[in-house]
Amino acid sequence: MNRRASRGTVNPMIELRELTKRYGRATAVDRLTCTVRPGHVTGFLGPNGSGKSTTLRMILGLAEPTSGTATVDGRRFRDHHRGLRHVGALLDAADVHGGRSARSHLAALAASNGIPRARVDHVLHEVGLAAVAHRRIGGYSLGMRQRLGIAGALLGDPPVLLFDEPINGLDPEGVHWVRGLFRRLAGEGRTVLVSSHLMTEMENTADQLIVLGKGRLLAAESVTEFATRGARPTVLVRASDAAILADVLASAGASVHLETDGALAVTGLSVTRVSELAMDRRIPLSELTTRSASLEEAFMHVTAESVEYLGGDVR
Repeated sequence: MNRRASRGTVNPMIELRELTKRYGRATAVDRLTCTVRPGHVTGFLGPNGSGKSTTLRMILGLAEPTSGTATVDGRRFRDHHRGLRHVGALLDAADVHGGRSARSHLAALAASNGIPRARVDHVLHEVGLAAVAHRRIGGYSLGMRQRLGIAGALLGDPPVLLFDEPINGLDPEGVHWVRGLFRRLAGEGRTVLVSSHLMTEMENTADQLIVLGKGRLLAAESVTEFATRGARPTVLVRASDAAILADVLASAGASVHLETDGALAVTGLSVTRVSELAMDRRIPLSELTTRSASLEEAFMHVTAESVEYLGGDVR
């Protein structure tokens, strides 16, 4: 795909300003203000019911905000003529006519948006469906439908792309491919927003994160910055006299946990202080490393008060 991300657009940002959506007394999105900028893969995270899907639908004009605005390049999506040239989106891979072939489905989208027919074969090849483009979509696997949905998002060669749970149904090769695709699209200067509940995918793919909880913004920052939120650095240490060392470290104020592989996980002391205490007691160490906080740990910490549906909580 050639680089045409900036064609016809000055600043392909997604801007949400005091965006709010209420359904009766329930507030799905609550005064959400944030910006999704080009040149990055931005992960869109939040527990179930946090308002992610509603937000995406408002960006695409599929749901009307109660108040506030959602704009792309300074305009509402519905005000962009031939929308697929400006914003490409995958919201639901199953939302296609099963009796059509992939080629006919994409051809219809192209015709309705003034997109050259040649783009259909281009994106089918891009997503690896060229050989099965004549087959009915009803016979496609979930992973193949996901690829077709991605093809539809890419069809207009847009500067802004939205993907909702794009990894679902993909095999390991497909996951690897889509990671590379998102990075390449962002590298071309496009704005790429990916909604997912898979923390490992965000760690491997995203540069920036927007995190929601109960419809409100909890965080908007880089993956690196977010991973340090609420997480205490952990020192992993192995010693021949692990029990003695554990007592020494605990006496110095550390929290010590014995891992299943025999290592001690220490929080509350720096790696330097752990080393000094071991040397003072002449306890030989076979390993002394620092373990970075995981994105999942940070996510659980930040969203702890925003989770509505907990395992075992049957009502």
